[in-house]
Amino acid sequence: MSYKPQVIGVDLGGTAIKLGRFTEDGVCLQALSVTTPQPAFPEAVVAAIAAAIEQVDPEPQAIAIGIGTPGPADAAGRIARVAINLTGWQNVPLADWLEAKTGRPTVLANDANCAGLGEAWLGAGRKFRHLILLTLGTGVGGAVILNGELFVGRSGTAGELGLVTLNSDGPPCNSGNNGSLEQYASVQAIQRRTGLDPAELGARAKAGDPEALAFWQAYGRDLGAGLASSIYVLTPEAVVIGGGVCGSAEFFFPAVVAEINRRVLPSSREGLQLLRAELGNQAGMVGAARLAWQKIGGSHLRRI
Repeated sequence: MSYKPQVIGVDLGGTAIKLGRFTEDGVCLQALSVTTPQPAFPEAVVAAIAAAIEQVDPEPQAIAIGIGTPGPADAAGRIARVAINLTGWQNVPLADWLEAKTGRPTVLANDANCAGLGEAWLGAGRKFRHLILLTLGTGVGGAVILNGELFVGRSGTAGELGLVTLNSDGPPCNSGNNGSLEQYASVQAIQRRTGLDPAELGARAKAGDPEALAFWQAYGRDLGAGLASSIYVLTPEAVVIGGGVCGSAEFFFPAVVAEINRRVLPSSREGLQLLRAELGNQAGMVGAARLAWQKIGGSHLRRI
C-alpha cells in the first residue's frame, strides 16, 4: 500500500499551541489547538506539545516536526534562544527535547519566519520565489524568502525587517534602536500616536472620518518608507503584509505603493506586488510544516 508522507507543524504561542498534520502538497489532514501551560516553563510546554502531537498523529505517521516559536532560534533551528511571553525560556534545546520525546527530526524558526514560509507555500506568496513578509501586530515582525527558502543569516536572526531605522531621532525601541519601523507601524505605535486602536481607526475611516483617513495616509507613507530599504537590498517579487493592522489595508495600501514608487528606483522594484497575507492566524502552523518539509528535503517515503 502506498503511503503519503506527512509532517507536523506547530505554532507555539503565549496562550495557545496550534498544530496540524500536513501532506507535502499542503493538505492539512488534522489540526488541533491546546492551551499553553501557565506558567509556561520549557519542560511543561514540551510535555504539552508532545501530548498534542500524540492527539493529532495517533498512529503515528508524520516523519518530521517543525515549530514556530515567539522569539529567535539559532541558525541550525535547534535552540529557542528566547521566547517572548513564555516563562524561563533562555537557550532551550527544544529540538533535542522533542526529538527525544517523539523520535522524529525537529526544526525551529521564529514565528514571523514561519508565517513568511506559510504565505510563500500556500498563501499570498505562493506564485513567487523571492518575497518578504511583514506582520503588523503588537510588534512588527519580518521574514525573507529567497529562491523559495527561508533566509535566516549566519546566526538565525536575519529578517528583522521591523527593526530597520526609519527615523534616527524617533521613539526608543526595545531593540535599543531609535525610530525603528516598529515604532511607527505596530499596534502599540498606532495607539501611542492616536490614542485609538487600529480597529477603531479603521471603522472611523470606513465612515469617512477625515482625521482617520489622514492618519492612514500618513501611516502608509511611513510603512512605504520603512520598506524601501529592504526592497533595495532584497529586490523581492512581492511584499506580503499580515497582522491585525491589515484589517485597514484598504486605507493605507495605496499610500504604501505611492511611497515605494517614489523612493525606490524602477530597476529595484520591477513588477513588485504589494499583497495582503491570506492565511491569518494559521500562517505560523502552515509555515512550521513547510519548515519540517525543508528539514527532511521533502523526501518521498513509501510504506508497505
